[in-house]
Amino acid sequence: MDATSEKTAVEREIAIAASPATIWQFLVDEEKATRWMGRACSFDPRPGGEYRCQVISGNMAVGEFVELDEPRRLVFTWGWESGPSPVPPGSTTIEIELVPEGDGTRLRFTHRDLPGAEAAERHAHGWDHYLPRLATVARGDDPGRDTWLDR
Repeated sequence: MDATSEKTAVEREIAIAASPATIWQFLVDEEKATRWMGRACSFDPRPGGEYRCQVISGNMAVGEFVELDEPRRLVFTWGWESGPSPVPPGSTTIEIELVPEGDGTRLRFTHRDLPGAEAAERHAHGWDHYLPRLATVARGDDPGRDTWLDR
C-alpha cells in the first residue's frame, strides 16, 4: 500500500473520575464542550446532525453525528473546514466508548481513517492535550485556560 492511501488511527484510553452520564454531557453539550476544547461549538446531537467546533482560531472541525447511544457510545465524523490539513470535513471518524469502572469511567477513544502517519501524529498530539482536559472538567475541576487558544 502506498503512503498516500494509507489510513491510520489514534487510540487512547483514559480513566475519568466521573460517571458516563456526566462525561456524556461534556461531549454533546455545546457550552460544556468548550470548557475543555475549543472557542465555540455548534452541535445537533442526533444521527445526521452537524458537529462544528472551532478548536483554535482559524481551525474549524466539521463533521456529523453518526451514532449516539447515551451514555455509552458516541460516533461522529471529523475533519477541518479550512487550513493546510489533509483531513477534509467529515473524512475521519471518532468513536468514544464510556465504560463504567468502579466509581468512574474508562473512556476508550479512537480517531480512525486519518490519511497517513503525519496526520495521525498531529491529531494524537491534539488529543493528548485535550483528553486530559476533558477528564479534569468532568470530575468537577477547572482545567484552566487552554493555552492553545492563544495560538
